[in-house]
Amino acid sequence: MERTDVNTLGEFGLIEHLTRDFPLRQPSTIKGVGDDAAVIDNGGLCTVVSTDMLVEGIHFDLAYVPLKHLGYKSVVVNLSDIYAMNAFPRQITVSIAISNRFSVEALDELYAGIRAACDTYGVDLVGGDTSSSPKGLTISVTAIGQCEKEKLVYRSGAKAGDLICITGDLGGAYLGLQLLEREKRIWQENPGVQPDLEGQKYAIGRQLKPEARKDMIETFRQNGLKPTAMIDVSDGLAS
Repeated sequence: MERTDVNTLGEFGLIEHLTRDFPLRQPSTIKGVGDDAAVIDNGGLCTVVSTDMLVEGIHFDLAYVPLKHLGYKSVVVNLSDIYAMNAFPRQITVSIAISNRFSVEALDELYAGIRAACDTYGVDLVGGDTSSSPKGLTISVTAIGQCEKEKLVYRSGAKAGDLICITGDLGGAYLGLQLLEREKRIWQENPGVQPDLEGQKYAIGRQLKPEARKDMIETFRQNGLKPTAMIDVSDGLAS
């Protein structure tokens, strides 16, 4: 059998490859795979669903990411997908797989961050799952939102002549990551050296504690605006 390396497809190519033979069978499924979130029609008021997974060693490094910040970020990156559909998040579920190196107190810190995000964005934690893991920590969050059918915004709605805008600045989170990686390398070579992050609060904050653009969706609603298309760019502008 021919063997194809996963990395030759890339993330979005792999998703398309794995899901291309799954037709939408239910009339209530308005949007399946291929946008920031799936959309299910409940008779005018639609349910919007998005899931993201964060894996230790791939998406975060606990050498410099506090568990409380990690819990907050794991929720916010999901809520951002819901807002990108012009919807408002209402509930989340959180599933974790943990190795025996994590104590109950460590998990309390993780969930303190999750609770802080729930408080900030007004969402409820309504379920999830826990499992043991042979190594490290994995977090999977599913966000559930709501939106009137006629107010939904998809990636595919842009037209020739539209003005393309970004709601914030780009590169801050990446710069924060580079700074943290630099300080980690210095610490590994000289364990007695303290991190030098003077004047880098903004970039570090963008990496460790990002925020979803709830404010923009509220502004659109207050001013009767509906963009033709939107996309979450937390994976980078090229995404």
